Amino acid sequence: MNYLQALILAIIEGLTEFLPVSSTGHMVIASSIMGIATDDFVKLFTIAIQLGAILAVVVIYWKKFINLNSFAFYVKLAIAVVPALLFGYLLNDFIDNKLGNPIFIAVILLVGGIVLLFIDKLFKNPTVNDESKITNATAFKIGLYQVLAVCFPGLSRSAATIIGGMQQKLTKNAAAEFSFFLAVPTMVAATGYKLLKGYELLNAENIKILLFGNVVAFIVAIIAIKSFISFLTKHGFRIFGWYRIAIGILILGLYFAGIEITIL
Repeated sequence: MNYLQALILAIIEGLTEFLPVSSTGHMVIASSIMGIATDDFVKLFTIAIQLGAILAVVVIYWKKFINLNSFAFYVKLAIAVVPALLFGYLLNDFIDNKLGNPIFIAVILLVGGIVLLFIDKLFKNPTVNDESKITNATAFKIGLYQVLAVCFPGLSRSAATIIGGMQQKLTKNAAAEFSFFLAVPTMVAATGYKLLKGYELLNAENIKILLFGNVVAFIVAIIAIKSFISFLTKHGFRIFGWYRIAIGILILGLYFAGIEITIL
């Protein structure tokens, strides 16, 4: 992997990690087109640059994360993240297998896109407009939705948790923000696990590339998070649904055209 390839993947990560479009699906396309999909460091890189995206959430919502009176907030995040960590660990081999299956990912992208076409009309009359009003039980239920994204690559963690929040009567903004908050412990755990497993790949040059990727992902994620909240309020999810459908069709097209599509 060179710096240009790292730049492209980091921009994709920053743009898509917090949008309901599946960063996995986009990584599948980009890494395959660039011909670096099977490289072990690339596999590590696409997970580890999530740290940059995580930092973007912490910076934007820093008051929430450093508030000494936020114990209840941290409890909610802990409750919500446990299901994904448990199932992610128990089903690791299944997840890895599906992550390397382009047809599976494309189908999940398509199905998720169809759901997003109707999501704005499906959940009406929200009653929870602030994180402080989310109960521990609600946080746990949203965490169960995140399990679906962990177990089914291409579904999108962001899409699953936002839909879960809206199903629990959260407004679009409240659901999106809690999804961002929940991403922090989830992605820290996923990144830490990946780095521990692949530490032997971290030579001096690869560490430089990884640091570069995280800086780019951080900058792009800040822009994406702020833009997404504004866009979601005005336009809803429908355009993301059509976009996911297009990406799913593109992956199928690349696959049947004989282009190798795998990130494992």
